[in-house]
Amino acid sequence: MSFDEQVITIAIAALATMATRFVPFLLFPDPDTAPVFVTRLGEFLPPAIFGILVVYCYQDELTQLSATTVIAVVAGLATAGMQWWRKNMLLSIVVGTVLYIGLLQLV
Repeated sequence: MSFDEQVITIAIAALATMATRFVPFLLFPDPDTAPVFVTRLGEFLPPAIFGILVVYCYQDELTQLSATTVIAVVAGLATAGMQWWRKNMLLSIVVGTVLYIGLLQLV
């Protein structure tokens, strides 16, 4: 891929990303005018995506029992506990990730 093609590819990716971020605000400038369907998606999609991420992360770990499996389960339970306690998804992910990486370094 030439330099010009790389620049064009990056520009298109940036525009596509910006469009997905800005179009909802252009379509629904006032949150009260958003359709109920869109509001419900905003409520249910984050936990659903988080659940899919959990299944994807554990798909290989749960077929074998090893130290990394125990570490993954402990970090996952810590993430779930943090989410239940603080209800902050970013904090939960950071705590679980730091715990997982920290425990892996000890093994």
